[in-house]
Amino acid sequence: MQQSGIHAALADALAVRGYDTLTSVQSAVIEEQAHGRDLIVSAKTGSGKTVAFGLAIAGQVLEGDKAPWTREPLALVIAPTRELAIQVSKELEWLYASASARVVTCVGGMDPMKERRALQSGAHIVVGTPGRLRDHLERGALDLSALRAVVLDEADEMLDMGFREELEEILDATPAERRTLLFSATMPRPIVALARRYQKDALRIETIGEREAHADIAYQAVAVSPPDIEHVVVNLLRLHEAETAILFCATRDAVRRLHASLTERGFQAVALSGEHSQSERNNALQSLRDKRARVCVATDVAARGIDLPSVSLVIHVELPRDAEALQHRSGRTGRAGRKGIAVLIVPFRRRRNVETMLRNARINVEWIDPPMPEQIRDRDRERLLEMLSAPVEVDDNDRQLAEQLMAELPPETIANALVRTLRTDLPAPEDILSSGGGQDRGEPGPRAGFEGSTWFVINAGRRHNADPRWLLPVICRYGHIGRNDIGAIRIAANESYFEVTQRATPGFIKALRRAVIAPEDEGMVIEQAPPRSAEAEARPRRAPMANPRHKPKWQGKKAGRRN
Repeated sequence: MQQSGIHAALADALAVRGYDTLTSVQSAVIEEQAHGRDLIVSAKTGSGKTVAFGLAIAGQVLEGDKAPWTREPLALVIAPTRELAIQVSKELEWLYASASARVVTCVGGMDPMKERRALQSGAHIVVGTPGRLRDHLERGALDLSALRAVVLDEADEMLDMGFREELEEILDATPAERRTLLFSATMPRPIVALARRYQKDALRIETIGEREAHADIAYQAVAVSPPDIEHVVVNLLRLHEAETAILFCATRDAVRRLHASLTERGFQAVALSGEHSQSERNNALQSLRDKRARVCVATDVAARGIDLPSVSLVIHVELPRDAEALQHRSGRTGRAGRKGIAVLIVPFRRRRNVETMLRNARINVEWIDPPMPEQIRDRDRERLLEMLSAPVEVDDNDRQLAEQLMAELPPETIANALVRTLRTDLPAPEDILSSGGGQDRGEPGPRAGFEGSTWFVINAGRRHNADPRWLLPVICRYGHIGRNDIGAIRIAANESYFEVTQRATPGFIKALRRAVIAPEDEGMVIEQAPPRSAEAEARPRRAPMANPRHKPKWQGKKAGRRN
């Protein structure tokens, strides 16, 4: 590769790797104005940041065409997670291979004694996570006295994860004349404060324009009832049949539950969360790379540093905390010029908040309806025809078997058997029981199938941690009705409202009158909500009964089951 500003040894490595041109961030960090200066770089995920700072620190690591002999590291790269640190190490290893630079990785979950021996043997570049680097620093295994450059990769994420103290201790142990490169997708106040304290006359490089940040990602959102979230996830996976999909949850427990549910349904899925060992995480990622698994269920932190070009679908099963987290998650797809889809699953009552977040982040989103089973079956037929129409190479044995089948069986029988065989491994799509988002958002008009429905009230609300996931089975059990007969569920402060179809209402009322309340549900009250005037229909529903003075016994027990 011939481009000014690139060290000759690194140019050769790039050429061998197949690089014809540099990305915008890679070109920006080697410009003359950036040479030798502290940098603050904002670049989107998948833009080639690792190669960018590898090129940028070449002047501090190399002397002539080779890296000089040294025992103390000349450059330090700090990354928020093990996966990202390992990925960075691998990138720098091939980039600096011809220059004979030694890269040592120090991350949690690995053998610390082995890392200490590697540091004692000498390293030109050390890549690690904040906690493990601080541990080696405090034990005297990491000597930063000769450091010439330090890189903070995804600095905003490290501060969000609570690594401020570790970062400050590490940076305070480095020489004052070192060069500091700060890579951060966003620039919140803590990042600005960090830059002011540890950088001098830093050059600001911005390559993450509003359009560029989302150009390769199509954002979609689907409003759903909370009990339908898992069913919508299944149907989205079945609709897209992505080569690799990543599903984001907020907690380890949520990852565990969703992974178990998808595996039970027949999806080839792996899980990534903080409870998994490094060996388990490596095996999960390898399963995704070699196509033994196609779905990854992960928490935000566990998914940092995942670099899988085959990811074409990201599903936000649980909403991110803010727009920055949304972009970090979604950035797992749409990488290296490939197109990707990011879908947000939005509980009805949170749609307005999500719309505000997306609008403030200037992210254009398409609101879609939940995929229904017939839509998925139509897409399956299209994919099946495309697959069967594609040209294939057959050997003599396959040709002989095909001729034998044609001679012994009618074409219709062969076609039916082929279709059945190809569909055997496909999980069945789920019925979406409550797909009418307008009713739950307070919009007028009955949902389809709930014309003339009757509203009921149960004495548990937000103050009692009421949730449709445990209200729904209670209502079905005592009312002797199925989920299909229950429509919208609205959670108020002290009680919750739900609608029952006109067809099921008489039997529901009779069942409630005859119901014997179980000891664990003592204190529960379900009754028909008072009728409302036409004038009041346009206003938010208010409690039809007095607030309970004491928390009913059954509410406290139910609420206690939630995390």
